[in-house]
Amino acid sequence: MFRQRSLFAVDEVGIDHAFEGVTRRALDATSWVDLCPSWLRGADTVFDELHERITWRTRRVPMYDREVDEPRLHGWWRDDRGVAEPLPVLATMRAVLTERYGAAFDSIGLNLYRDRHDSVAWHRDRHRRTVRQPVVAIVSVGDRRPFRLRPHGGGASLAFELGHGDLFVMGGACQHDWEHTVPKCTTGVGPRISITFRHGAERPPR
Repeated sequence: MFRQRSLFAVDEVGIDHAFEGVTRRALDATSWVDLCPSWLRGADTVFDELHERITWRTRRVPMYDREVDEPRLHGWWRDDRGVAEPLPVLATMRAVLTERYGAAFDSIGLNLYRDRHDSVAWHRDRHRRTVRQPVVAIVSVGDRRPFRLRPHGGGASLAFELGHGDLFVMGGACQHDWEHTVPKCTTGVGPRISITFRHGAERPPR
C-alpha cells in the first residue's frame, strides 16, 4: 500500500486549538455537524506513523445467513487499558476535543480504507444506546473520501468531502436520528485513515 506524500506537506504535527476554520451545519432542529478543514497539521506524518504502528485487523460482520470480512481494517484504543494513545498528538486531540465539546472521549477507533473498494455501510453508532446525545469526532488523514449522512429510515442524503487533516464532528441527536456511510468510490483513490473519538459517559469527570 502506498500513499504519495504532498510536495507541500508540513511535517510539524499540531492542531488548531482555536478551531478557527470550523463551521456548523444544522441537520434538523436537534442534530448538527461541525467541519474544520485542515484542523490537523503534519497529517502526512500522522498517517505514516499510524499506518506503520497500528496492528490492523479485519472484522467479521453478519450478512444475511453468514459472516463476511468488513471491507476496511480496524485498530482500537481505550482509556481503561492502562496504555498511552498510539501517538502523542492523539492525546492532545482527545484533550482539546473533550474541552471544546464537553464530551468525555475515552476511546479512539482507527479505520483504514485501503483503496476505492473499502467502505462502511449506512449505520448509527452504538454509543447512542448508553449516551443520550453522543458526540462523535472524526479526524481524517490520507486521500479525500466522500462521507454521507441521511435521516434514519431513509431519505435524501447530504454529501461531505473529508480531506487530509480535516475534523468532522457529529453532535446533538445525530446518532439517534441520522445514519452515515463512507461509500465505495467509482474512481481510484489512495488509502485513508479515520481517527474517531467516542465517549461512553455523558460528561467528563469534574
